[in-house]
Amino acid sequence: MPLMNHQFRLAARPVGMPKKSDWNYTEEPVRDPGPGEVLVKVMYLSLDPAMRGWMNEGKSYIEPVKIGDVMRAFGGGRVVASNNPAYSVGDQVTGIFGIQEYFLSDGKGLNKIDTRMLPMPVYLSALGITGLTAYFGLLDVGQAKAGDTVVVSGAAGATGMMVGQIAKIKGCRAVGIAGGPEKCAYLTRELGFDAAIDYKNEDVSKALRQHCHNGVNVYFDNVGGEILDAVLAQLARFARVVICGAISQYNNTDGIKAPSNYLSLLINSARMEGFIVFNYQSRYAEAAREMAGWIAARKLKSKEDIVEGLQTFPDTLLKLFRGENTGKLMLKLAE
Repeated sequence: MPLMNHQFRLAARPVGMPKKSDWNYTEEPVRDPGPGEVLVKVMYLSLDPAMRGWMNEGKSYIEPVKIGDVMRAFGGGRVVASNNPAYSVGDQVTGIFGIQEYFLSDGKGLNKIDTRMLPMPVYLSALGITGLTAYFGLLDVGQAKAGDTVVVSGAAGATGMMVGQIAKIKGCRAVGIAGGPEKCAYLTRELGFDAAIDYKNEDVSKALRQHCHNGVNVYFDNVGGEILDAVLAQLARFARVVICGAISQYNNTDGIKAPSNYLSLLINSARMEGFIVFNYQSRYAEAAREMAGWIAARKLKSKEDIVEGLQTFPDTLLKLFRGENTGKLMLKLAE
């Protein structure tokens, strides 16, 4: 019996929140690797807010997923067959594998990892695109420095909790905005944030004034919308606003809500800048080394929210947009 590969393929461009009819669950026999190829058994898949943008047609920083194609996703897995001298059976690797059980690769884009040092999920969270996004967004784009007050939205999400911890490591004051008392308590008690604002139960503008006495020096924005407006009103002079994402807007059917008080940038000689982590690819190794050192020194914690089973993908993805995850959301496919 040949191995069968189960996959989720994009069936339609979602309107609003993705629904089950936007996916096709398919299967096909696993092909043996050809010359120079590697077969990877996928063990973990990273689920990211950016996936919602990849489903849309139109110009972006990366080609949209085509209708009928396997949904794009980062993952980790084990080499189970190889005709490529750079990879041996048993090697643990990460790469862009897609929402499927097996991935055939020519070896390009695969990264070997050492799971004796850290579990595979950490290489998809703190040491993956998530951690790299926080690192370059905060330190290069946001230019955070000791003494700054750093505010991050979506602070209990995968990237947000990395931003706050890195801010603390660099000597900043870290204020997180998250939804619900449990998430806020996790930020302050477990991750060392100086304060956490519960946007579901607090007046965000009032809480920002309370926790940011001298204004906000760096705002790392993951959500957009009303929270972006609230933080813009509290900027310090020469503040830096880092636009990483706008998850509150991704499933809107009536257009993106733009900032209503962007003149705060003018008044405070501040700047707002969007960035894509792929722009920093040449420096990934440098950042990963530094963050691995912080993990070893127990200065940086990685938290994963793991759901088992490939078939749960359509429902599990929606946890991101409902704010139901704490930490890095991922699927576990195999041991």
